[in-house]
Amino acid sequence: MKLFDVIIIGASASGLMCAIEAARRGRNVIVLDHAAKAGKKIRISGGGRCNFTNYNISSENYLSNNKHFCKSALSRYQYYDFLALITEYQIPWHEREHGQLFCDRSANDIVQMLLSECQRYKVSIQLNCQLQAIKKIHNDTADDDFLLTSSIGDYGCRSLVIATGGLSVVKMGASDFGLRIARQFNLNIIATQPGLVPLSYSAKDSKKYKPLSGIAVKCEISFADRSFVENLLFTHKGISGPAVLQISSYWMTQREQKPESIKIKLLADIDLYEWLLEQQSEQPNMMLKNILANLFPKRLVECFCQQYEVNHSIKQYNNETLKSVSELFQNWHFWPDGTEGYRVAEVTLGGVDTNELSSRTMQAKKVPGLYFIGEVVDVTGQLGGYNFQWAWSSGFAAGQFV
Repeated sequence: MKLFDVIIIGASASGLMCAIEAARRGRNVIVLDHAAKAGKKIRISGGGRCNFTNYNISSENYLSNNKHFCKSALSRYQYYDFLALITEYQIPWHEREHGQLFCDRSANDIVQMLLSECQRYKVSIQLNCQLQAIKKIHNDTADDDFLLTSSIGDYGCRSLVIATGGLSVVKMGASDFGLRIARQFNLNIIATQPGLVPLSYSAKDSKKYKPLSGIAVKCEISFADRSFVENLLFTHKGISGPAVLQISSYWMTQREQKPESIKIKLLADIDLYEWLLEQQSEQPNMMLKNILANLFPKRLVECFCQQYEVNHSIKQYNNETLKSVSELFQNWHFWPDGTEGYRVAEVTLGGVDTNELSSRTMQAKKVPGLYFIGEVVDVTGQLGGYNFQWAWSSGFAAGQFV
């Protein structure tokens, strides 16, 4: 049997960060992963550029049954701490809108940086390792040990960290392994659902909106008390794009309660009704559909205005009709039929109940020596680097105590 102070299951963003911090403290650490490469999800993130953090990190950017749980870890390892590491490795990066930070070159820069830090602190990494069983061995000493049986031999440790991620991005080998371990040790699980995921059309809407596939429009999208201004993308299955991914997580949390519709205001930076009145005054002989086509793609105009005859000059329409037409675009109520599921979801909502864990150490309260970090925990960030920051912060927090 190979013995270590700390075994981390999952060569993920959170797992590698935890390994680095634990080993920096002098702990003997090994990371085990079933994949052939470490950091697989990091490599494909952000279109291959890795949106590694955000300037605007706060607990308000996260969904959890306990909205306060994430505060401790986020306060102890902040975005500027990760930027300091990026700077040390001279990785070029840039800021995009909404405070999102991306690599200039490739997400592989982040992976190589983490692997270099692991090497610097003598972290062992064992890939292609299929875990078969985990047991807690009770000793006469104050602390118990964990025994892991795997496809390549047995391992033992005092501290066991689960950093296996969620159920999203199935093609990268996502599984429910971490949740199964939590259940094995009688920890409560908050029901999991796909988050940051495209929303699907109902059969009725599919017939109407499917021809719009490929069109992208900036919008303000709202649900309950949340609102985002981002691009919306029409697809052949439903609606997607950053705005939709953002609101999808909030809609999913209330899906079982028969939630209200999602409200969409296309081109939210103008008042379409007031603009149409101006156009009616300035160019009264121009056809309404051509005026609308100055703002929206023609396919979108034809689709949204099916119930109105828009082939007449704008002067022929009264204010009430122009108001109704503007409402089609700027007060669109969308009722999703569902989502496209874990196959394309960027994150997993739910996970190990935060009430089962210490917010300071990430250790299970009922199982000394067992830790859960990253996406497997019921803490889910918005789109924009927030989930990576949770990975860095939760991994660092656990790494200080394992």
